[in-house]
Amino acid sequence: MAISRGLRCCQRIFSWIPVVIISSVVLWSYYAYVFELCFFTLSNALEKAAYLLVFHVCFVMFCWTYWKAIFTPPSTPCKKFHLSYSDKERYEMEERPDAQKQILIDIAKKLPIFTRAQSGAIRFCDRCQVIKPDRCHHCSVCETCILKMDHHCPWVNNCVGFSNYKFFLLFLSYSMLYCVFIAATVFQYFLKFWVGELSNGHAKFHVLFLLFVALMFFVSLMFLFGYHCWLVAKNRSTLVCSYLTLTFSYHCFSEAFSAPNLLQVFGEDRRLWFFPVFTSQGDGHYFPLRTLCEYQNPLLASEGRWAEDDGSDEDSTGERDVISAEKEQHVLSSA
Repeated sequence: MAISRGLRCCQRIFSWIPVVIISSVVLWSYYAYVFELCFFTLSNALEKAAYLLVFHVCFVMFCWTYWKAIFTPPSTPCKKFHLSYSDKERYEMEERPDAQKQILIDIAKKLPIFTRAQSGAIRFCDRCQVIKPDRCHHCSVCETCILKMDHHCPWVNNCVGFSNYKFFLLFLSYSMLYCVFIAATVFQYFLKFWVGELSNGHAKFHVLFLLFVALMFFVSLMFLFGYHCWLVAKNRSTLVCSYLTLTFSYHCFSEAFSAPNLLQVFGEDRRLWFFPVFTSQGDGHYFPLRTLCEYQNPLLASEGRWAEDDGSDEDSTGERDVISAEKEQHVLSSA
């Protein structure tokens, strides 16, 4: 036990190394740009003021979005998706897999769940003892289930999911803007240092490295940001596209949720799109589905409708059975 705790402690400490590296590079870029370039190299006061103003706007927005992406706790399933004490006891005491599967199906009838495992079973997390909502997955690093999980990002040392996906996208966009502004304003002085128009001093090396580092990060961020823009447009996630093609019926699952995803991520108030404040739609437990895909794919066919309260009478149960039978008949006729 002591060894495992020590390993976990070391793992948590080492997981902050990428964040420390990024923070160190950003702090150095601040010193190099503000002091070495603006204060020690520029002679035009108007140009210096303009550069400092725009730079600090980009710097503040970058730091704000990076902070929010790192320290926003990932959302986890609510209590409604956790097994009650009686259901948990009944599930654990049952040894037959088919009976356990039926227990989960009965519980899931009261929940807004449409996605299934490839075997047709309800997606259940044994570690968290929770029925997974749609687009929810277990993160082995965070050791919990994350709502609308996209991926675990080591550069923010956090899971990117429903609660902070907007912040992560803004972090990428402002990082690119930060790099573009630095590269664009430093380039002319890079040329002047190169041809010898400016005196060789310690500022020369800071300006040279500023340009190379800014361009290097911009190229890597450009591909990553473009990929996530494609994911948002298609209403998909990194996890599903990269790793879960064998767990789900990928074609229908990836097209199951209504597109576009822009309003779901950024919200309807466009004035807040460019600020790292939470404006995403919904609560992360349910997402609009494409009706055609929902009815034609048995992996996306719900066993019943979502009941708002825990109790249900015989009439509602019978109605759910009729709906399920109609769906199965429609699937068989379509096949």
